Amino acid sequence: MYRRRFLRSAGAAGGAAATVGLAGCAGVGGEPDFDVGMLASAYQPREITVSVGDTVVWENTSARSHTVTATAGGIPDDAEFFASGGFDDYETALSAWQSDFGGRMENGDRFEHTFTVSGAYEYVCIPHREGGMFGTVVVEE
Repeated sequence: MYRRRFLRSAGAAGGAAATVGLAGCAGVGGEPDFDVGMLASAYQPREITVSVGDTVVWENTSARSHTVTATAGGIPDDAEFFASGGFDDYETALSAWQSDFGGRMENGDRFEHTFTVSGAYEYVCIPHREGGMFGTVVVEE
């Protein structure tokens, strides 16, 4: 996936139309190096649409610790589970967070996942799920 490289070159060449067409790929504040930023209690943007085979990069842009964790039952049946910390399922990720802050991302930490199955993927920040910190990646063919 070369979205971020494309955005850098399109921006340098004054490609406003290309940038608008890829809105959401630029991340917080137009930074082309990540797709989703983490604010104090929200992912920004909350929803992003990508194509099969694309890699999404999350960066913790806040001073608080966060996770990126696919929700139980919130991803397509044939899709690979994803979580910062590399856990195999939601229950393991939750248990690791509760026991020793497993999967924790500090300011500036990044997590990435390549999406190979189309569909909607719901994910959550485990420590801030009660506050509504969740997001969605929509993967299209």
